[in-house]
Amino acid sequence: MKEAMPVLTAGAGLHETLALLTSQLRPDANHKEDMVFLKDVFSERSLGCLMKIHEKLRQYERQSPTPVLYSASSLAEDVAEELQSGPMSTEEKELLHLLTSPHLKAVLSVHDTVAQKNFDPVLPPLPDDFEDELEEESVKIVRLVKNKEPLGATIRRDEATGVVIVARIMRGGAADRSGLVHVGDELREVNGVSVIHKRPDEISQLLSQSQGSITLKIIPAIKEEDRLKDSKVYMRALFDYIPLEDKATPCQEAGLPFKRGDILQVVTQDDHTWWQAKRVGDSNLRAGLVPSKLFQERRLAYRVKMGTLPNPKSPKNPVYDQGCDKAGLRRSFRLSRKDRQGSSGEGSDPGDSDYLTYEEVTRYQQRPNERPRLVVLIGSLGARINELKQRVIAENPHRFAVAVPHTTRPKKPHEKEGVEYHFVTKQQFDADALNNKFIEHGEYKENQYGTNIEAIRSVQAKNKMCVVDVQPEALRRLRTAEFKPYVIFVKPRVPESRRRRSAATSPGGGEHGRITDEDLQEMRQSAAQIDQQYGHLVDRILIKEDSASACAELRGILERLERESFWVPLSWVRT
Repeated sequence: MKEAMPVLTAGAGLHETLALLTSQLRPDANHKEDMVFLKDVFSERSLGCLMKIHEKLRQYERQSPTPVLYSASSLAEDVAEELQSGPMSTEEKELLHLLTSPHLKAVLSVHDTVAQKNFDPVLPPLPDDFEDELEEESVKIVRLVKNKEPLGATIRRDEATGVVIVARIMRGGAADRSGLVHVGDELREVNGVSVIHKRPDEISQLLSQSQGSITLKIIPAIKEEDRLKDSKVYMRALFDYIPLEDKATPCQEAGLPFKRGDILQVVTQDDHTWWQAKRVGDSNLRAGLVPSKLFQERRLAYRVKMGTLPNPKSPKNPVYDQGCDKAGLRRSFRLSRKDRQGSSGEGSDPGDSDYLTYEEVTRYQQRPNERPRLVVLIGSLGARINELKQRVIAENPHRFAVAVPHTTRPKKPHEKEGVEYHFVTKQQFDADALNNKFIEHGEYKENQYGTNIEAIRSVQAKNKMCVVDVQPEALRRLRTAEFKPYVIFVKPRVPESRRRRSAATSPGGGEHGRITDEDLQEMRQSAAQIDQQYGHLVDRILIKEDSASACAELRGILERLERESFWVPLSWVRT
């Protein structure tokens, strides 16, 4: 038979009840460990002391005592002054020492403060449906000061419990700087307004409308997240992002807008869907939300599947700059180019995953003992990049050089081996093509032409900067840690309407060639298509107004490459 619980007297306190419960605990065969645990907890001395304190406070509330004196500090000062006005006995000296001691002065000061003012907490009435079990939870009141900036935190409703919790803390925001709000904290009130039954979007609006001081009632998380640490992960954005147009973002105001080519410092990747990042060079120290690489790839794949996004595997073929160089080489073998995508020796491409998202990068500066970086020119229709390349090299042939092409055609009397061309047999040319030694190659009038990768290495071995102009498809072949190419996209300045144009920008190349509105439209489309398909591989865009200004700008770029640092893929410098 079970023993009946003893009947408590009406005046029994919590500590007495606790003692009685402890005495009534009996080991049970099936729950012995639980009983031992409860007995240890209830027997804890600190818990008993807390219960006694609780009873004293309850007794204080029932009695509502009033102070005998409201200014004990003044009385103590008067007594001390009176004692010092004449000779003192031993007892009087001891009393004076006590009254002037810092500890007693502090106690009397606290007494006066409590006596003169009502410091009992005045809290708003609890709602009728307030859960009884929450009475024992610790509540934290946090007051933050913010201007027009966002709070720097996002919230969500927990699916299991239904409570509103802090989902993220944005690096550098008001919440992060305070150090008082943490991921997992439960939000109860905002400026005295209960948010228990509000939707997350209503709470976000309430937070955004609050200016100056904002007061939050929070139930702290059981385990607070560690403070975010500075991250050394840098990403080059390969797409444009506008948070206000992204319906999937947890908080549009917390999103970080960026454009393709921006360098982002990723603060944290803890969330697999939304990263926190800052734009490098931005004066705003607050981090913002950006879609993670995995999440962005997944939703791009979904858009392709639903037919709302073109398949990146089947792009349109853009029209390139085809200004002729030696023997019509540019117009000839490029029109009969061979696609070697996936062959051995291919370079890196951040678009290898089919979807352009981010590419991890780092700072790189050429060292004195390193070979110069390869400079690659690509151009849209009318850019005449070969002419631009030859002009810059002719100005300083000791520092810059071209990769001499290979050909199978017979050498002419005025030509020299290794100057105009490297003359090789058809068998040797075919063997090199089979071994992927050509960046690009093709056939013109039954003769083979191509740019051999060894020709680039030969120029760099002389400590010269090699400048090549290629079709955009060749960029993937050249994007290697060996060459570290700096890609310049040259496109002509295209007017809005038809007018007379110089040979520098005329796709026909004539000195007085008149072009039509259809020609101008083709030039715009060519530039747009190249930018769309290969813009993520470009380091610099050069708008060509005329040959002289374009040449000066290109020369300045080449000079800075030798002395300044630039962002490059991390894989190029990783040891």
